[in-house]
Amino acid sequence: MSAPTPAFDIIIYGATSFVGQIMLEYLAEYTSQQDAEPVKWAVAGRDEQKLLAVKAQNSLSHIEHIVADASDEAALNSMCAQTKVVISTVGPYALYGETLIKVCAESGTDYCDLTGEPQWIKAMLDKYEDVAKSSGARIINSAGFDSIPSDLGVYVLQQHALETTGKPAFQIKMRVRKIKGGASGGTIASMLNVVEEASKNPALRKLLVNPYVLCPAEHPYKQYQTNHKKAQFEEDTQMWIMPFIMAAINERIVHRSNALLGNRYGEHFLYDEAMSAKKGLQAWGITLGLGAFMVGASIKPIRNILAKHVLPKPGEGPSKEEQLAGMFDMRFYTTLDNGEKAVVQVKGDRDPGYGSTAKMLTQAALCLAKDVPDVSGGFWTPAAALNDALIQRLALHAGVTVTILAS
Repeated sequence: MSAPTPAFDIIIYGATSFVGQIMLEYLAEYTSQQDAEPVKWAVAGRDEQKLLAVKAQNSLSHIEHIVADASDEAALNSMCAQTKVVISTVGPYALYGETLIKVCAESGTDYCDLTGEPQWIKAMLDKYEDVAKSSGARIINSAGFDSIPSDLGVYVLQQHALETTGKPAFQIKMRVRKIKGGASGGTIASMLNVVEEASKNPALRKLLVNPYVLCPAEHPYKQYQTNHKKAQFEEDTQMWIMPFIMAAINERIVHRSNALLGNRYGEHFLYDEAMSAKKGLQAWGITLGLGAFMVGASIKPIRNILAKHVLPKPGEGPSKEEQLAGMFDMRFYTTLDNGEKAVVQVKGDRDPGYGSTAKMLTQAALCLAKDVPDVSGGFWTPAAALNDALIQRLALHAGVTVTILAS
């Protein structure tokens, strides 16, 4: 006897979080359009009064809500039984995310999140990947600004290389050319938690610097990868570059995609990310400031002061005006096997961490629910599972485009 069809296509779990509220507003607008695809959706979280408040704020009293605490396995099981896909915005995931992953993996419920915590993804892979493969649950981590633009940018550039020369690009460099947007308290909390975990655990520090940490254990890759730690002038791109804080998760997701796609990018593929700067002084200033922040965050008393008195707290983030004024422009550079230069541009029309992330994560979940029925169970990356279908959705509905600029 077949299982009953779930009542919902997607449930936003953590709908009262900062990014969850943006997603709720976006999905309400998206589904109200005259030619919109039919979407059955609901919201969920641990606090019923807050759920009622965000529903009322967006005139969504007709949308169902489900109360479930992140540690309440029975409530999460009940929630998952009602939907095809759960979107989780409840971070830091290392503190609050495991029970939902466990429930999804065991129940066969598909799942998307926006985590930028590689150490947590690795732990979940070790514990639940075989379970998800057995149940048929498709689990996609890092389906926001971490790491959809990086993952899809590399995917498209490698597709172009294969179609043009029959061989993958040996090396791709991503450079953030322009970015505008603020950080939320949830992102800061996740970052501080990673720093705190690493400060206590030498083995974790070693794990975090491994670019292949999210690849399958049997992967053959051993190529040394560039890790940008300082400002420098880059001769081949003719620009000043500096460390990009999201590289720590993006590079690992890209290498996992290569593994999941059957080594499509090659066994010796090189990939690195950095931010560009107009002048050396700017590059060094930002690099030194970032270094000072990371050193301070690794010292418990300073970390506590930053969390309590300086940095945004969970639930806080960029204003609506700042989200609308935000944007990002990322370029992916390579030299093809025939000697030609090729560049792919990934652009977004909102604040990257929140305005654009809300749209990307929503469309990734809809893509998983509606567009890729043949993808099997297991832990996936956006490029490996959703690739061309997601690229099309993002261009049509999320203001995110992936374009080949030169060849």
